[in-house]
Amino acid sequence: MALQKLEYGTIRLRPLEPEDVDLLYSWENEMAVWEVSNTLAPFSKYIIEQYILNSQRDIYESKQLRLIIETPDGTPVGAVDLFDFDPFHQRAGVGILIHNTGERQKGYATDALLLMCIYAKEILGLHQLFANITADNEASLRLFVKCRFELCGQKKDWVKSGLEWKDEFVFQRLL
Repeated sequence: MALQKLEYGTIRLRPLEPEDVDLLYSWENEMAVWEVSNTLAPFSKYIIEQYILNSQRDIYESKQLRLIIETPDGTPVGAVDLFDFDPFHQRAGVGILIHNTGERQKGYATDALLLMCIYAKEILGLHQLFANITADNEASLRLFVKCRFELCGQKKDWVKSGLEWKDEFVFQRLL
């Protein structure tokens, strides 16, 4: 399939815009998502603004890319990230968030992840994507398996959550 636009199924992906400051500020400062993003403290609007300004840098320079997931009517419902971008080894990590629980289970994450796989292969020339998912994140585990990522490892007691430890699974998809 030749990629013409960053659209697939029910979604489209777009770059961050200056108008996204308030959106990202609310998403990034919600403590419920801190564990999956390895965050321990809230972000200021200034830091979010600087992040958006720097997001315009080339992925080869910044080693990361965040795109907003939008519905066809332009409503932002989440974000998908490439991180640890390694052009020599042709791989990157991928993470995804559908923020509002009312927008989940509508296929947005599946379409966004499949589109990111196409983009990573056809535009960035990557050979593989990987994801790190805690063992108790059943929705993400199902999503990545559905999108043909394979379980390739388990890290025991890898993520501290309150006073407990969680295992983390490593998933990989060869593109």
